[in-house]
Amino acid sequence: MADLFQQNTARRGDYTAKDIEVLEGLEPVRRRPGMYIGGTDERAMHHLIAEVLDNSMDEAVAGYASIIEVHLGKDNEVSIRDNGRGMPIDPHPKFKKKSAVEVIMTTLHSGGKFGGKVYQTSGGLHGVGVSVVNALSSALTVEVHRDKTAWVQNYSRGAAKSPLKKQGSTNRRGTLVRFTPDTKIFGDNAKFNPATVYRMARSKAYLFEGVRIKWSCDAGLLKGIEGVPESAEIHFPQGLTDYLAHATDGRKKVADAVFHGTAKFSDEDGRVEWAMCWPEDGEGFLNSYCNTVPTPEGGTHEQGFKTALLRGLKAYGELINNKRASIVTGEDLWGGACMMLSVFIRDPQFQGQTKEKLVSVNAARLVETVVKDHFDHWLSGNRETAEIILDVAIQNAEERQRKKQDKELTRKSATKKLRLPGKLADCTKAEAEDTELFIVEGDSAGGSAKQARRRDTQAILPLRGKILNVASASDEKLRANQELQDLIEALGCGIRDKFDEKKLRYEKIIIMTDADVDGA
Repeated sequence: MADLFQQNTARRGDYTAKDIEVLEGLEPVRRRPGMYIGGTDERAMHHLIAEVLDNSMDEAVAGYASIIEVHLGKDNEVSIRDNGRGMPIDPHPKFKKKSAVEVIMTTLHSGGKFGGKVYQTSGGLHGVGVSVVNALSSALTVEVHRDKTAWVQNYSRGAAKSPLKKQGSTNRRGTLVRFTPDTKIFGDNAKFNPATVYRMARSKAYLFEGVRIKWSCDAGLLKGIEGVPESAEIHFPQGLTDYLAHATDGRKKVADAVFHGTAKFSDEDGRVEWAMCWPEDGEGFLNSYCNTVPTPEGGTHEQGFKTALLRGLKAYGELINNKRASIVTGEDLWGGACMMLSVFIRDPQFQGQTKEKLVSVNAARLVETVVKDHFDHWLSGNRETAEIILDVAIQNAEERQRKKQDKELTRKSATKKLRLPGKLADCTKAEAEDTELFIVEGDSAGGSAKQARRRDTQAILPLRGKILNVASASDEKLRANQELQDLIEALGCGIRDKFDEKKLRYEKIIIMTDADVDGA
């Protein structure tokens, strides 16, 4: 036994300080790209464009840029240029032999978005975005136009291939980043999809009405692709309202009015923008963003928005004394709605580097407070639309309850045929042919009928008189009435849109009651 342990120890070999690797610079990104962009597939590769585009959008939202140029070229090369302030080109105080541009491009967690002094709100907030793009690109070029001078620097796989060089005088200002993803990371067959990149550019223009995006694409990349122009200037002065109109174009709405608006947060820097409508087909969606960064996995801003909508609609239901509004849940209201939501907040907290879910705790409170107030006023000022929306939500709630009830009935019918309902004296014949169900008034009549019946083909179901006036009763009362549920279960053919005559368990239904009020 001792020899066994000694052999295992020897087989493992020595483990000393020499075995400890220290990854420096951008090497961690190249070793583990999934930690920074979520993988090495085409979706992750497109995230490189998002990182660079986010930086240009931050300049635009901050008020320093108005134009962003996006060009998709051959050989999988992308260029993104803005007319913002341009990256700083002077030596960095901490790294005196490097320009600020080189520090930004080659050092993780470097940038001007940590303290909130340069940008009040920003999407590229981790200080790793453009350096990660640099690390995962086989070739990258940065051009800076600043103070009447143009500067350029080239990189490859995260390392500078030349110092920052003065290129000459210029009347432009801003930054250009041109890069080609590294095939050693993403594979030889990975290519940018023009439709995906064009959609990314359009969404940024929708999210900030103060920016114009100039799109261009090499004509050879567009063969067989529809809906993507070779060049276009993208600008949406109505922002999210234009975005919603485009996303729901051609779909009929339950009401013409669109709930949209923009509001600043009262006790904190930032704002929220939204647009919402209800299509007749009930196929809804919620596209949300934080600081122009898409958040497909949702987050606290969505939570606050949804809570505000539900609270507002229920309050409106109480205001007009519609008691049925109490059964409405959030899914009944927004499940079939088309919604766009965009928030701009300081120091947002995201789940993961790819920033797909917002987890800032204060975002829910900030959004809920301002949206609830605007929704209350909107409902009060659009009474006709408000009542339509409330009716739709109530119908959804009632349908949800019906489906739940029908599901329970179906399950019970399949598993407890002879036990449900309890008062049913069923016949022994399994097929419906030649069978009869006698519905009699009261337990006493039921007892007599059971003694006189033919057990093989005749079933008896005693029900009490004056069950319920179904003409004026609500769906809730119908579902809560045990006598009616017994009858539905005994017949087995379902109700309303679930009714199927072929599933009727008896060939004949015979009602035997007294000719009085109870029997009627």
